[in-house]
Amino acid sequence: MYFDLSHLTARSILSAINIQLSIEGTARIPQDVPVIVVSNHRSFLDAPILIASLPYPLRIACHHYMGEAPGIRQVAVDLLGCFPLAESGRKKKQFFDRASELLAVRQWVGLFPEGTKPMVEPTKPNQLGKFERGFAHLAWRVPVSNLAVLPIAIAALDETIYPTIPIRWLKRFDREEPFFDRSGSHPMIIYHRVRVAIGHPYWIGNEKKEQYQGKQAKKLALDLTNHCHTQISELLNK
Repeated sequence: MYFDLSHLTARSILSAINIQLSIEGTARIPQDVPVIVVSNHRSFLDAPILIASLPYPLRIACHHYMGEAPGIRQVAVDLLGCFPLAESGRKKKQFFDRASELLAVRQWVGLFPEGTKPMVEPTKPNQLGKFERGFAHLAWRVPVSNLAVLPIAIAALDETIYPTIPIRWLKRFDREEPFFDRSGSHPMIIYHRVRVAIGHPYWIGNEKKEQYQGKQAKKLALDLTNHCHTQISELLNK
């Protein structure tokens, strides 16, 4: 029931905006295992695009303010099924706990490791920012026996950027977000043509998980982060 609603909502949004969507690499989609989906992020349309492109329920982590702002919450959380992160002080623990719960029941979890910056400082369609490593540590630590991390590139082939609400207005919903403490309007990127390219999954089994300890843990998290960043960057510039 949840999957039907989120998938229908995502496809309705894309249809209403008349986005031409093509998908490549569907043969790489993992089967019958919990999956963490990692993608680049430049537009509010990225979440519905990922949800519409995949054949399994996808719960995407979203910014704290999206769970607080009227209207946005109804679409992002209630209809698309995204789960908002906690405020800065509790963000990491809350994210790990919620994502672990979802993965334990074989729901897919999606996230955007570039964070908020490319949403308020628009980048070129083929440009990819630095990845935070939180998703990588989650992948190694989550208590499930087998897991895949799936990098996906959202490549805009045609788009328009519009100014919307003042960025400072979002400060009332998250006072600790530094990117909201600035003047100017929040940019809104509307895609017209998009290519979704699915990369090669990174597999983590029980034997590999035993290596995640001590200094090796940091190295493994970096290896996974680099794998996803490289895959998405190459797909964006294909």
